[in-house]
Amino acid sequence: MPGATTQAPGAAAEAPAGVGTVRGQVLVRRVRYLVAATISYNVIEAAVAITAGTAASSTALIGFGLDSVIEVASAAAIAWQFSGRDPQARERAALRVVALSFFALAGYVGVESVRALAGAGEAAPSTVGIVLAALSLVVMPVLSHAQRRAGRELHSASAVADSHQTLLCTYLSAILLAGLLLNTLFGWSGADPVAALVIAAVALKEGRDTWRGRPCC
Repeated sequence: MPGATTQAPGAAAEAPAGVGTVRGQVLVRRVRYLVAATISYNVIEAAVAITAGTAASSTALIGFGLDSVIEVASAAAIAWQFSGRDPQARERAALRVVALSFFALAGYVGVESVRALAGAGEAAPSTVGIVLAALSLVVMPVLSHAQRRAGRELHSASAVADSHQTLLCTYLSAILLAGLLLNTLFGWSGADPVAALVIAAVALKEGRDTWRGRPCC
């Protein structure tokens, strides 16, 4: 995308601007902390969402929990990249993992949305799910913005790509919250899978762009 400060895989041998400076080291540590926070939050989020989703027979909640598992895998790839002395040398491999996590998310959300629309089952209202979705709607944009900012300054395409994965969770949180509220208040469960299909399309595009080494935004 014009104006983006990411680095293509073909330039992986070049050191990103600023990494050898004091500011660069501060940013590397910041990315590590943000990734650790993202992993910690998503592990808790996955456990709560899958447990609550199973209790309520909610494919949306279970899917949201599995999305959190995928995000942990993506964040772990970035943690691995920035754990080495030369993060740029691991850039291409980390990008591949992030891209594959987008594809996995798109595939799962798409299939489960179609199943829900085909009448695979009706979910019971879930207060726990509503609280979790609302909390994630607040936490995820903050983590995403901070990681994207640091990634851009480091010229790290993988860190920026992972921030998009976190931001995508924000969209899923909003959709999940809307679906759970509509189900609780009006007994209408069709809104969530329809909107989730849009998110699946976005995730597919993000995965394609990340695989090519040029995540958007």
